[in-house]
Amino acid sequence: MSEAEAHERPILIASNRLPFTVHRGPRGLERKPSAGGLVSALEPVLRKRGGTWVGWPGIALRKGERLPFGGPGRLGREGLGYEIAPVVLSESEVNRYYHGFSNRTLWPLFHSMHERAAFERRDWDTYRLVNERFAEVAVESAGRAGLVWIHDYHLMLAPASLRQSLDGARIGFFLHIPFPPYDVFRLLPWDREILRGLLSCDLVGFHVPGYAQNFLDCVERRLGARVDRRSLRIEWGDRTIQVGAFPIGIDFDAFSSQAHEAPPSPEAGRERIVLGVDRLDYTKGIPERFLAFERLLERHPEHREQVVLLQLAVPSRSQVAAYKELKRRIDELVGRINGRFASASLSPIRYLYRSVPQDRLVALYRDADVALVTPLRDGMNLVAKEFAACQVGDPGVLVISEVAGASETMREALSVNPYNLDETAETVHRALTMEEDERASRMASLRRRERRYNVEHWVKGFLDAAGRKSPALGLPLRQDFENWLEPFLARYRLALFLDYDGTLTPIVDHPAKATLPEAARRGLDACASRSDTDVSLVSGRALADIRAMIGRDDVTYAANHGLEIEGPGFEPFLHEDLPHYRGRIPDLTRALTEHAPEGAWVEEKSYTLTFHFRQVRSEGRSRAAEAARRIINKFGFQARDAKMAVEARPPIGWDKGRAVLHVLRSRYGPSWSERVRVVYVGDDHTDEDAFRLLEGLAVTFRVGRADEPTAAAHRLGRAEAVHELLDWLARRPSHDLHES
Repeated sequence: MSEAEAHERPILIASNRLPFTVHRGPRGLERKPSAGGLVSALEPVLRKRGGTWVGWPGIALRKGERLPFGGPGRLGREGLGYEIAPVVLSESEVNRYYHGFSNRTLWPLFHSMHERAAFERRDWDTYRLVNERFAEVAVESAGRAGLVWIHDYHLMLAPASLRQSLDGARIGFFLHIPFPPYDVFRLLPWDREILRGLLSCDLVGFHVPGYAQNFLDCVERRLGARVDRRSLRIEWGDRTIQVGAFPIGIDFDAFSSQAHEAPPSPEAGRERIVLGVDRLDYTKGIPERFLAFERLLERHPEHREQVVLLQLAVPSRSQVAAYKELKRRIDELVGRINGRFASASLSPIRYLYRSVPQDRLVALYRDADVALVTPLRDGMNLVAKEFAACQVGDPGVLVISEVAGASETMREALSVNPYNLDETAETVHRALTMEEDERASRMASLRRRERRYNVEHWVKGFLDAAGRKSPALGLPLRQDFENWLEPFLARYRLALFLDYDGTLTPIVDHPAKATLPEAARRGLDACASRSDTDVSLVSGRALADIRAMIGRDDVTYAANHGLEIEGPGFEPFLHEDLPHYRGRIPDLTRALTEHAPEGAWVEEKSYTLTFHFRQVRSEGRSRAAEAARRIINKFGFQARDAKMAVEARPPIGWDKGRAVLHVLRSRYGPSWSERVRVVYVGDDHTDEDAFRLLEGLAVTFRVGRADEPTAAAHRLGRAEAVHELLDWLARRPSHDLHES
């Protein structure tokens, strides 16, 4: 699909909520349009290009209830003008997926408030299942969609399920809250699963560059993915994911126009107004704001009875204990501060715990002298932008938290650390005493920027980026290997372990065709020729076979997954239990051959064998593999999955990991980890045993597709990247070896 075609095809939007909320009214279930920037931003695109909105209708249905529309389908001439695909959730699922994992786990953690996060396994399980259901509904509703655009932290696993079913569509994801730094994100027990879900997308968007860099850092350090921080691209197996910063805007002209037309605010009087507008949430810093305002009145008594802090707090998640406790604390603070500084005619804090109509809100924005936007952490914060858009008269001053995403672009505002009460108090004092020409200059610049970078600009920027296919990163550069390996290897001997098929050579239809490419041969020979490097081949092939493929006497061969090992410097190894199983191999071979479908074949390797089904028709592969496993287990062997194959191994508790450990102990002694540095490169399920054993003791690389978890520290996309690694290892500078 070309980029031009992608821009013309329909769009599927998936978000936690639909563009309306269903509620129980006097006539049964009714729907009420959602007021919000996301809906107003995305609806015009859906109407223009056609498409579907997937989401939860906001209510758990009771027995016998039906939604006030007929499931997926157009809502008629007086409807929305695009398709709706509801995801129905039970009350229990809402509690665990939404109130639980989304808002008791991800919300505080992503706002860097990990002490508030709860890590409940049942919440995670429900979150995963609900994400799969969203994906199922999206697949059923996608039709000809050229883009699936998934929104926010509620649906971070959905892209993985979508990727399996919608190969023809591009998948984009936008996170509307912060993405935390590595040291915070890794506290999540399921952090790798979340990252793998997001890496199923073609484009992952954040509000500001800092969040994008946090994401790249986590992907690199937790999954071993290769990242390019300059171009914000990630290599994930055979795919390239583009990451981007797309600061969301508002409908500037609508707010500005409403501010011109709104009647005077009832709160506007002789007092000057410092305004706070927030959803009641512990991330918004309302208690800290009140304490800073108290500090202002203590330090600058000239503002007493002259300035009012008007705080609008919209109720939110009132059933959650943490929010109930927050409201109680705020109520106590308001009472105490007003008790200290109130006069007969004026209370310094006016606290409104409710929502207000839009015309009254824009009037508050317009008439306020200072907007105090001081969240403890915020993805963007649109209140700051709405305030600027509504400043159509005598200009006010915006005071903004430096940890709100909006502060990165709203540079003309006065920024504060919301935890520093003294700094915030002095900054509010500066805002209240600022000369008009400075106020006007700052606000004019803010308004110009927000008018230009409005919500339409945000939508267009994301859609344009989502429609472009990101170029692959290409083969790793010397700088990549230097970053990964140079400090690790410096002044130590190198023990290099390499798989063969899929690692040194690409996977081919038949093992006999897997000849060593010239680049691999050069790199392998050069590494083996170094006096400070020992090379070992760890393969599922038979010993004679892998020896013939490599043809060197100065390397170690761990064949049959390490069941037989030969190499310079130690005695040959053959597991003592192998003779007991060798006599069964011919009978097992015959049984597998008799039941093999067309295209399958059996490879005997003395003590083990491999059942290959790569050439079986795709619809018959799973049946062929399952039948092979049953036969292998019946004959007393252990069935292990490999790439388009099933291995039959003696059940003697031996694998590539134990083989590597045997080589290291035999060659370097029990204290090998103090004498040598280990690098292991493999591509298969069978290499995971070595990756797990060497975790923390070696630098490990998994080669090939990235659609399965790995214990390896890094990933390389294909065999050609391994050839580049060998070339770097062969050419690296020589050092005086460390003496233990």
